[in-house]
Amino acid sequence: MSVNFLIVGIVVLYLIVMLLIGYYSSKSVSSNEDFMVAGRRLGPILMAGTLAATEIGGGSSLGVVQKGMNPSFGLNSAWYIIAMGLAFVFLTFLAPKIRNSMVKTVPEYFRRRYGKAAGAITAIIMFVPLIGLTAGQFIASSVILSTMLGISYHTAVIIVGIVVTIYAVMGGLWSVTLTDFVQVFLIVFGMIIAIPFALSFAGGWEAVKANVDPSALKIVGQGQGYGWKSILSLTIMYIGTFTVGQEAVSRYYAAKDGKAAVQGSILAAIINFVFAFIPAVLGVIVLALINMGKFSEAEFATVGARYALPVLAIRVMPSVICALLFAGIISATMSSADSDLLGAGSIFANDLYKAIFKKDATDKEVLNCTRGMMIVVGACSLILAYFNNNDIINILTFAFTLRAAGTFFPYVLGHYWKGSSTVGTIASLIAGTIVVVGIDTFKWTLFGYKFEQSIVPGLVVALVAFLVFSLIFPPKEKTTELKAE
Repeated sequence: MSVNFLIVGIVVLYLIVMLLIGYYSSKSVSSNEDFMVAGRRLGPILMAGTLAATEIGGGSSLGVVQKGMNPSFGLNSAWYIIAMGLAFVFLTFLAPKIRNSMVKTVPEYFRRRYGKAAGAITAIIMFVPLIGLTAGQFIASSVILSTMLGISYHTAVIIVGIVVTIYAVMGGLWSVTLTDFVQVFLIVFGMIIAIPFALSFAGGWEAVKANVDPSALKIVGQGQGYGWKSILSLTIMYIGTFTVGQEAVSRYYAAKDGKAAVQGSILAAIINFVFAFIPAVLGVIVLALINMGKFSEAEFATVGARYALPVLAIRVMPSVICALLFAGIISATMSSADSDLLGAGSIFANDLYKAIFKKDATDKEVLNCTRGMMIVVGACSLILAYFNNNDIINILTFAFTLRAAGTFFPYVLGHYWKGSSTVGTIASLIAGTIVVVGIDTFKWTLFGYKFEQSIVPGLVVALVAFLVFSLIFPPKEKTTELKAE
């Protein structure tokens, strides 16, 4: 794609605005609680914006457009994002409990609920994948930036890594929340405004319908795209990862009260339900344009089908509107990267540094450690992304699944069941991990059945282990209250 300097200028301006928001947010940080959970002052609107922006990434924007271009998916590709909304609906019921726990991280909950050993194991399980996830988002953001602006991938990695790390380190969750609010607006607005331009180029929706297979217009169809089993598996995966993922659950900790947490979760679900069909429709339009001969697959062959939308946007949209779309797409991945980065720093400082290495650390020392570790993780992720070693990234991101399998039930049931025990929790952590590793690495089957997702059997085995060992080795004191630190 040729470089349009107006587009470049607007995108660069957007990146500068992100840095300015980070600087502004830094003025509001006076304690570790301010940094990690934004002083617990998020109302439902800000909470919904940052929740939605955190989970809507490159896969939920360009990835769904690409799936929508596949006749086997079409509008059915929207389920990839609808399932996220269903996960937020589930979290709505848990939201008051999460908020009222008054912790800053998930491992802190485990430590105060089940003891130091459970907290330390959880911290390690959750810290490691966040490095890989940050690097993965840096890669996605950099590929998008380089493709859209015509700069080298390595230059884009350096720009993305530095910008995201600086504004996240300056203001913590408050900075991330404010930038996320801007980013979710750009994501949704940028992609919505692309639809009428694409439709106009195609000759209207009737022309689109006439040039795609009818199966591409079905939300759920026999043998088409995501079937009910895949949708259920996808929803369970999102529920598991969102419920215990620091990058998501920290927003519930940061809500100003339980009511705001519930309202923010509901609004985030609605945003996902509405947004889900936008990239899916765009994918169907691109498919129709290819079938019409107005849009050749060769036009995006050099950058990959994932970037069909940016290529189309440059052809059919005015430069200013195109730049807003590009900023929105870049936002989709950057808003996920900053949350992963903050999550890694928070867990290391709060649950490893203070809980294990320096128990008498002051609030300021923990805050400095959080920022320092964010810089370290940002630098490591930048290096991984720069060399784009897919093997390393795959190994690290594989751990992402591990954190949900073993931790989900001790975390959720721990808020309600007084019989949840330390032994049961550690058994769940170990059992969930073994099953996920066995299925994903060694391709284990059960009675000849090959699982599409390791998260479901991992959760089932972890639940059995948690219940059985909690009943055999019950807690000395039956309570759901957390121990003071």
